[in-house]
Amino acid sequence: MQSSEIMNRQKSYFDEGHTKSYLHRKTTLENLKMLLRENENLFLDALQKDLGKSSSEAYMTEIGIIYEEISFALKHLKKWMRAEKVKTSVTHLGSKGFIHKEPYGTVLVIAPWNYPYQLALSPLIGAIAAGNTVILKPSELAPQTALVLEHVLSRFREEIIAVVNGGVETTTELLELKQDYIFFTGSTHVGKIVMQKAATHLTPVTLELGGKSPLIITKDANIQLAAKRVAFGKWLNAGQTCIAPDYCFVQDEVYDAFKTALESAILDLYGDNPLENPEYGRIVNEAHFKRLLSYAPDVKVDEAKLKMAPYLLEEPDVYSPVMQEEIFGPILPLKRFTEVQDVILFIRERPKPLALYLFTTSREIERKFIFNTSSGGVCINDTLMHISTPYLPFGGVGDSGMGNYHGEASFRTFSHEKSVLRQTNAFDMKFRYPNSKHRENIVRFFLK
Repeated sequence: MQSSEIMNRQKSYFDEGHTKSYLHRKTTLENLKMLLRENENLFLDALQKDLGKSSSEAYMTEIGIIYEEISFALKHLKKWMRAEKVKTSVTHLGSKGFIHKEPYGTVLVIAPWNYPYQLALSPLIGAIAAGNTVILKPSELAPQTALVLEHVLSRFREEIIAVVNGGVETTTELLELKQDYIFFTGSTHVGKIVMQKAATHLTPVTLELGGKSPLIITKDANIQLAAKRVAFGKWLNAGQTCIAPDYCFVQDEVYDAFKTALESAILDLYGDNPLENPEYGRIVNEAHFKRLLSYAPDVKVDEAKLKMAPYLLEEPDVYSPVMQEEIFGPILPLKRFTEVQDVILFIRERPKPLALYLFTTSREIERKFIFNTSSGGVCINDTLMHISTPYLPFGGVGDSGMGNYHGEASFRTFSHEKSVLRQTNAFDMKFRYPNSKHRENIVRFFLK
């Protein structure tokens, strides 16, 4: 079926009011969770084929997160849907104001390849909870997961959820249509294209992009624990995580100790030969593999399996490609620093990152980074974990994106907050009309 036909059918279904009821949203989310559980093994197998993900990693970083996201939405959905009462000013005596959350209509979700299950379904959950219909475009670079998504979600009526698979041409075709909302996760380069296409129809967008997320280790950090948590966050999914630490600044006094601890943590997590470890993933395709190899030609690899070992790149030139481009792989540049302010200036001179990681026991240093740098999110004394709580909104800023989601933030992202004022008929404020006596004096009294 043509993309335009699917969208037109979804718009008609939405206009008939089906998706706006609590029961429709609740039932759709419950059925979604049931279908995902029934087909869990298909997804585990697809994720292994696409990215070499072990079942434990796939469940922790993709499947389990989605179960929790659906459960959270179902638990809070009634509360989220309620109109919010707001106060009215003295000039509106007798009136009542409230905010009504209404769905946009037909939502296009364009998903990436690095977490092809989680990052396809998480925004879909928010869009359904908010009462929209969804067209989902999975990434063609994770073809097995894309096919399973199409197979499983085809159990829904296409008027509610439709999966459209294909390459760049398919994405372009979908972007040419007048969607009611677009949610895109991917690179900054493609994000700009999506925004340009959306602008032709004045379609609102959420862009979840990437960037070079800095990691800072200060001299008062817990070095052993920091190394373990950095190793987890950097080499999960072979470094192919949009919020993975991209480069690391280590204070002079602890540089050698941290490097040694980090090497030890990598050994503990992945063993002597990570290339043979089934818990360690692979690079998505040959093009990305070759790009990463250009950053570190001497990194250990298994080219046949597209596997690349964790690699520490010491003191790279700040103007080299590895320090200018998002790495998105298992290479971590390490650089020394003396003064905290120098690192803050370095970060501020560059595009705003999606995440900032700081390991310190000093609240003063913590405050300096929070208030003097800008990033999508900040995680202190850990990596990645700020993304996994539904109570914190997740999103970028500047070059790393716009808008946010997760938990209630997802519901709000896919809802238009419509202001409603109900005026009383019991009396009328005569002074507001042109023929009112003393009009100006009364208005000046209230509006001063």
